[in-house]
Amino acid sequence: MTRVQNETTSLLIGCAAGFSGDRIDAAQPVVQELVRQNKPAFLIFETLAERTLALAQLARRQNPDAGYEPLMMEFLRPVLADCLVHGIRIVSNFGAANPQGAARAIAALAKELGTRPPQIAVVHGDDLSGPAHYQLLEKALGSDMPDQQLVSANAYIGARPIAEALLAGADIVVCGRVSDPSLVVGPAMAHFGWAWDDWNRLARATMTGHLLECGTQVSGGYFADPGYKDVPDMDRLGYPIAEIDSAGNSTIFKPSLTGGCITAATVKEQLLYEIHDPACYLTPDVVADITQAEVISVGPDRVRLEGVIGHPRPEMLKVNVCFESGWFAEGEISYAGPRAQERARLAAQTISRRLANIAPLRTDLIGVTSVWGNDTSDWLTEASIASESRDVRLRMAWQHADHAVAARLPREINALYCCGPAGGGGVRTHMRQRLGMVSCLVPQQQITTGFHWTKSHQE
Repeated sequence: MTRVQNETTSLLIGCAAGFSGDRIDAAQPVVQELVRQNKPAFLIFETLAERTLALAQLARRQNPDAGYEPLMMEFLRPVLADCLVHGIRIVSNFGAANPQGAARAIAALAKELGTRPPQIAVVHGDDLSGPAHYQLLEKALGSDMPDQQLVSANAYIGARPIAEALLAGADIVVCGRVSDPSLVVGPAMAHFGWAWDDWNRLARATMTGHLLECGTQVSGGYFADPGYKDVPDMDRLGYPIAEIDSAGNSTIFKPSLTGGCITAATVKEQLLYEIHDPACYLTPDVVADITQAEVISVGPDRVRLEGVIGHPRPEMLKVNVCFESGWFAEGEISYAGPRAQERARLAAQTISRRLANIAPLRTDLIGVTSVWGNDTSDWLTEASIASESRDVRLRMAWQHADHAVAARLPREINALYCCGPAGGGGVRTHMRQRLGMVSCLVPQQQITTGFHWTKSHQE
């Protein structure tokens, strides 16, 4: 089935997640606002980061049915039925390392909720971790090709398979690794019917996607700095909604009766977030240029973005390759009261001597120096560090290829309970498999993308 494109009716796209682990109650106010507006609408969930995907691959190794967004069911349960009833289609990168598994879980949720069976499309083409792509990666990485076992290799693919799935009638599109703004570009392309070389409109939709992709960063969350950049009602931040017009320009707003704020300043901060070159923002769909862009306040909590320029999409796609790189171990213990910092330093010195010449140890005194520290911990010898702290938490961490060796650090931290110094408490330790990552570029023409239907759709 092909949806009819509408070149004049504006399109609403609401964002209900900006990262894996975002608030699970965010979607309801967004969906309520989309329903109230009564216009063509989509709901997007952006839950995938570079390391998130590699960790999802590890999860799938342990359980073949896992590997997608852990909170997916909690995100969708409150709003799935309403979206299906009101024709609000959902596009997400919930799939991570297992898009097909995510689609099956969504179909099961719909059945549990008693809704009509949703038509679920699964985007494919980003996963390059199989044997068929080994030579492609080897050529692209050259001497950077890891000797260790690969965990994942995923290309940042674009919006075309999303748009194709929506035009074919998908209610829900589940992606793995797509470029974050493509979650918005795909619905816009399907709705307006723009050409794939309409660079200005593609760029404008891309930058709208960029404004939405981090959720409440654009509505005050990451903007807030009390007394300097005040944001109201941080406990109930409203997640952003974009209204896109036929020229690709957009107005960003949030659901009524929610907290936070959308101002020219919040939009400008997010517009520049992670932009390496404002004249040449590379995405799989288009190269966007924001040097002539205008950010215009058009009302309370309503900001318009205009003037984005587009250039032909790059010939290459970025690929992140993750590989096994040993084990990471850390431990913490607190010291309080008189000479707390001195006791924490003595504890760190004790462990450093007991684990000398095995692997580099990072030492932080949280409350004294941690953010400003470094992995060599050479700050420990600086006399300029104040010594009057009365509440200090010692943290030590390292990594090692051998699990048994890495596990020595948590044991040594735990031993401080009785082996001193005095007054230590609140020990917490943690170990996890360590992942390394390298990136490379591969030609777009060598990556085949598309979508397929879930079994429930075929039935």
